[in-house]
Amino acid sequence: MSDEIEELGPIDYLVVEFPGHRMTGEGFPLLVDLVDRGLIRILDLTFVRKDSDGSVSGMEIADLTGDGELDLALFEGASSGLLGQEDIEEAGTALEPGSSAGILVYENLWAAPFAAALRRGGARMVASGRIPVSAVLDALDATEATP
Repeated sequence: MSDEIEELGPIDYLVVEFPGHRMTGEGFPLLVDLVDRGLIRILDLTFVRKDSDGSVSGMEIADLTGDGELDLALFEGASSGLLGQEDIEEAGTALEPGSSAGILVYENLWAAPFAAALRRGGARMVASGRIPVSAVLDALDATEATP
């Protein structure tokens, strides 16, 4: 088990809101491609809905695209135990009433060898974060506007 932990890549999560419960499945093939290419490993994948009264509940979704095929069969049962009920409820607080969300926990396999090498060398992660795309665009716009 210690060797498995030593080889883990960074683990991230996403909560993606779908206003009006409109899930088209358009991004799903891209997610499958990331897994197929060995860039990420899905640890947890669950779907929730927030009703107009603010209550949050789990959703069963098998056919996102409406083509009759089970789009999520590949990830059926993807549950590492990292994502608990408290996490689902917290994600629900970020949702607007009348919307749904996919909650995805994934390992960045592409970074695992780099992270393992750093750990073997005694390094440790002391901070991590993500810069929102809107902040990057604003910074670029500000740079272009300066003479």
